Amino acid sequence: MDSHRASFSDMGDGSNAHTSDQLDPHNQPSHESVTSFTSTPSRSLSTKTTVTPLPANLLPSAPASPPTPAPSPTPHQRPPTWHSTDDEETSFLLNLRIHFTTLSNARKQKLLEGILDVCDSQQLSFVSSYVGPRLRKDPFQVFPNELCLRVLSFIDDPKTLARASQVSRRWRELLNDDITWKNLCEKHAYSVRRVLEDEGDLVDPFTAHPIDSASGARTFGGLQRRLTASNGHPTESAPDLPRTLSGEWLPPTSFNRRRRTRPVSYRSQFKQKYMVESAWNKGGRCTQRHITPDQGVVTSLHLTPKYIVVALDNAKIHVYDTNGDNQKTLQGHVMGVWAMVPWDDILVSGGCDREVRVWNMATGVGIHLLRGHTSTVRCLKMSDRNTAISGSRDTTLRIWDLATGTCRNVLVGHQASVRCLAIHGDLVVSGSYDTTARIWSISQGRCLRTLSGHFSQIYAIAFDGRRIATGSLDTSVRIWDPHSGQCHAILQGHTSLVGQLQMRDDTLVTGGSDGSVRVWSLTKMAPIHRLAAHDNSVTSLQFDKTRIVSGGSDGRVKVWNLQTGQLLRELSTPAEAVWRVAFEDEKAVIMASRSGRTVMEVWSFSPPPEDHDDTAIESALSTPGISSVDNRELAVPTRRRTLCSVPPPPIPLSTDSDALMPDAPS
Repeated sequence: MDSHRASFSDMGDGSNAHTSDQLDPHNQPSHESVTSFTSTPSRSLSTKTTVTPLPANLLPSAPASPPTPAPSPTPHQRPPTWHSTDDEETSFLLNLRIHFTTLSNARKQKLLEGILDVCDSQQLSFVSSYVGPRLRKDPFQVFPNELCLRVLSFIDDPKTLARASQVSRRWRELLNDDITWKNLCEKHAYSVRRVLEDEGDLVDPFTAHPIDSASGARTFGGLQRRLTASNGHPTESAPDLPRTLSGEWLPPTSFNRRRRTRPVSYRSQFKQKYMVESAWNKGGRCTQRHITPDQGVVTSLHLTPKYIVVALDNAKIHVYDTNGDNQKTLQGHVMGVWAMVPWDDILVSGGCDREVRVWNMATGVGIHLLRGHTSTVRCLKMSDRNTAISGSRDTTLRIWDLATGTCRNVLVGHQASVRCLAIHGDLVVSGSYDTTARIWSISQGRCLRTLSGHFSQIYAIAFDGRRIATGSLDTSVRIWDPHSGQCHAILQGHTSLVGQLQMRDDTLVTGGSDGSVRVWSLTKMAPIHRLAAHDNSVTSLQFDKTRIVSGGSDGRVKVWNLQTGQLLRELSTPAEAVWRVAFEDEKAVIMASRSGRTVMEVWSFSPPPEDHDDTAIESALSTPGISSVDNRELAVPTRRRTLCSVPPPPIPLSTDSDALMPDAPS
């Protein structure tokens, strides 16, 4: 017992009170316990070993003590950091790292697997957060500019590029490069044009010279040779031409002092084209104009870069600017105008009065009155500024010299009314109610070939230099070889008169009185799409590289996707009837009958000036990532119109002296 008491006396001061309690006779253990305790052999302690006192509450005689809250650890009690570990631990970790570097990859993986297997979830989470950022390395920070731009060239979705520009400054810098957007313009088949500031001529940045100026092309070629030394770099006297990140030289912003282009980037052009396409799918702004207070039939409609020209069966021709303003009325015909064709400021018209008239649309003054036909002039075409060809119900075609106002040749051969014409180069093809089509030489004034095969009248014809397409009342469409005169194919599918057709490249689009629109492949001579377009006759049809616009006597105008055949939208609200529809890239004109009046609707799909900034383009792309690339000007029209909530008052055009006439037979 003495030895045990000596051990107890070695406890710290905090255990003295408990020791006295343990020696209280009332708390002494029984004799058997003491005997058992004393019978335990004692162990000799080394003088260097310090005996750790047992906590008082673990002794058999210790009373239960209430728990006390643990004190907050002091800075000296916190676990040591990496830098505060002792030398032995630092040496161990250093040796471990050195040993790890000497292992093979397989042994390294095995060692890491063993370490990770003994880690808990908190430690594994630390490993994940530590390793993750080191595995996510931006390749564009490492790749050269040329390789980065090559990677971006495979992306054809503008929304993806817009989001990518938000990743980092490096990505944004790459996406600011014009070569990326040039590739995107080519993939989306967006034609890119630049406008010469002084003359309004068009410049194609893909060829880097004015489209309609050979001298401009020579000027740029000479300028390029002067600016480029033998090593391909500009000379010291050369102006600072813009370059892309890939090192490609961009076209200069000027050819000389008189002819220079606005600095329009491919990126800005792509934005503008993309916004126009989005407006075609859902959007656009419309202005309505009443033309006549009474019911009038629109016989012809033309939309040019400068004018909207409308011909009516009341002998009037109305000329507007492309916004539908500044109306001029060309008066001279005394009966219905059934054919007309514009060429810049020149307009040639013909009608039931058997006359062909030549007008200056800028002044509204008539230039020539051409007489010779003995019946209604039903169709007109122009091969150049000074040559017009007319077809009449008198079965003849006439070639007119517009410079002198004389008839060059009379083409005789058809046995019935000449209903339609098409021109390519020096050749004109005519379709007639005698069921034949004929190929004529304009310069020689004679018939080259006769195309026979239809069983009924020909109402529509198209000619692109390689093929001739004819649509007939026999419900078929025939494809002809203009060189041999042979019929290559008979396209069947319509169930009524084929009165509308247009040919472009290897695609033919036809519309019939059965209300259907069909898209044909001219390489396979087979239908691509069969569109149930209208409930009644298709009265107007036009298509470009991306869309088809059709109008019908059911009063509806529909826009279709040319590639998929999907209906994109109905343009305008339904009317009583749609007479004619014409469109270009950013504008469409609809002539329709509403409430007994002939109404002209001008639709604009151009981005408004206040919306043609980065914010609007971000909205069009449905993402803000495509913003603020450059602040260079866009060559787009500056005049815009908004939707009229109340239509303007009708413009009275008819007078009591207007000649009454019967509706010309179709």
